[in-house]
Formats: sequence, C-alpha cells, structure tokens
Amino acid sequence: MSEQSLPDFKIERLPKGLQDTFRLLYSDGNKWTKYLSPDEIYQGDARELLPQIEPNSIALSVWSPPYFVGKDYEAYLTFDAWQVLLEQVIGLHFPLIKPGGFLVVNIADILCFKDTDMPRIQADAVNKKRSHVTREDVHRALTEHPNYNRYQLAKLLGCSEQTIDRRLHGNNIRGGKHEPQTRVKIVGGLVEEWALKAGFYPYDRRVWVKDAAWENSRWASLSYRAIDEFEYLYFFWKPGITKFDRGRLSSDEWKDWGSRAVWRFPSVRANDDHEAKFPLELPSRTIRLLTEPGDVVLDCFMGSGTTALAAIQEDRRYIGIELEKKYVQLARSRISPGIQIRLIRDSEE
Repeated sequence: MSEQSLPDFKIERLPKGLQDTFRLLYSDGNKWTKYLSPDEIYQGDARELLPQIEPNSIALSVWSPPYFVGKDYEAYLTFDAWQVLLEQVIGLHFPLIKPGGFLVVNIADILCFKDTDMPRIQADAVNKKRSHVTREDVHRALTEHPNYNRYQLAKLLGCSEQTIDRRLHGNNIRGGKHEPQTRVKIVGGLVEEWALKAGFYPYDRRVWVKDAAWENSRWASLSYRAIDEFEYLYFFWKPGITKFDRGRLSSDEWKDWGSRAVWRFPSVRANDDHEAKFPLELPSRTIRLLTEPGDVVLDCFMGSGTTALAAIQEDRRYIGIELEKKYVQLARSRISPGIQIRLIRDSEE
C-alpha cells in the first residue's frame, strides 16, 4: 500500500473489524485495470457492474430498488431472491464509496406482504353493509331452524348466502376467502442489517411524504390501515472524514428541509414510460445535501435516469446502472439535453 493511496484519516481509529477491510481497499490488488467511466449509463446487472467501479471514488450512491410490490420489472423475483439482491448490492457498495461518503436507499415498507401463516383478519364493516340482515337475525334464524344450511337461511332471510357467511364469520379485509392474508412487512430493519454487515453505519433517515395513493383502495377499505403516502430514505455512512458545509444550501433551504426529518413534495404524476419513477426533487435534495460540485454520484437502479438528470443539474458527475435495455435508452434520451447544456457551459468557462 503506497503512501499516496492512504486515506486522509487514521485507519487505526476504526473498529478492529474494519481495519483490515480498509487496508485491502487501499492496496494495489484490484483486478480491474479499466474502470467504468463517469457520465455514462451502463446496461447490466448491478452485481456484475458494481465491482468495475473504481474503489473509493463515489461520494454518494442514491437509489431506489425494486420494492417487491408486484411491478412488472420485478416479477422475476421471489421474496428470498429480492433479499439476496439487495444484500449483495449493498455489500458491493462498500469498496466504492469514499471514506466519509454516503449510501442512501429510498424504499417503502411492503404493504401487501402475503403471509399464509397470518390469521385471517375479520371485520364487521358497520357502515358498508348492503343488506339489512344483521348477525342477530342470522343467529335468531339458526335458533329457530338449527338444521338449515346457509343457502336455506339466505332464502328465509331474503339475502345472499355470502351475506349469511359474512354475518357468521366476518368479512375478510383483503381478497377472497381462499387468498393468503396480507400484512405490513417493515423493511427498515432488513436494510439496516445488510448495511451494517457491509461496513456502513446508519447515519440518518428522512421520511418522504408524497401524495396519498388513493387508487390503492383495496388496501384502505374495510380496515383501519392508513393510506399509503410516505417512503423512507435511509442514510448510511462509510467511516472517514465527512465534509460538513452549510453553504451548499441557503438558510431557508436548511430550515425548510436540510435539517428536517420529514420531506414533503409530490410524487411523479404520470408513470407513463416507467412504472416507478421518483421525482427529481428526491435525488436533487440528497445530492445537494451530501456532495460537492464535481463529485461522482451513483445510481445502480437507474430506471428512467432521474438521478443522472439531478446530478447534471447540480453540477455533479454520475454513473448509472440499469438492467433493462429499454430503460437505458429512455434514461439516455432524458439526460441528453442536460449533457448538451453542461458541455456548452463548460466550454464558456
């Protein structure tokens, strides 16, 4: 390990378990002789391309992985495969992030997580009943006619047999009676575990409050469950010297969102070209808060190119990785005007 390659902090001050990891990062034994160049979007699996990025070169990696909520682009993943994907991707980030730099993961809990072991939640939907027949009516009819089945009871009471079944056994909140029950899967603990295992430390978290997903009526109906209207940004720190500069934001920006745990801005209004775009404001705020002009920003689930666009607008460089060819083409087309503007600006300086 050469003196020129040493970081600007003492490795000996790190926890003992991390010292050997850092020494290996600053050795000259990397297998790649040519690294991925900034200001390009690469097509391929993040797990194959991340090792091709120069170690200790990324000031910030900010991305939103598949959420495991049934989108077309994640249909190939089982829950176990989804966990393996995220754990591996987070682990591969540690060599790439500069000491003192950050990994920011934008993710939401899995609201409709199917769990066959969960007891069926029953609901007496007091204000949603379409039939005048009550539970008491059904029990009274059963007392008078103990041998009646639900079809006979339904005919007697002038309702459907489903009404009889619901009055006796309650209403399933989610899906039909033969579908698995669903619950909330809280993913923050999983992400934290994978980050700690990789060598990162939880530094901060922000809650992004977006517009409420009223279209998700199946989730909200017949229960006390809340409308889906927020996601998380988990900030993970790689040990090292972190430059803290309040001059990156105006005093109003620091007061309004730089030092606030809750960020409020709307989501993308129309996902007409990609199923899961996040708004430009999300990576822009993160980039401005955590990086300097000229720093390299990484997004390994680039999608439609929003992070690259934000990096260009904030005078940062970027590296993007995207699995699907059509989204690589989409991202390149979206950022092309920004690249031209930056080239013109650079030529005038």
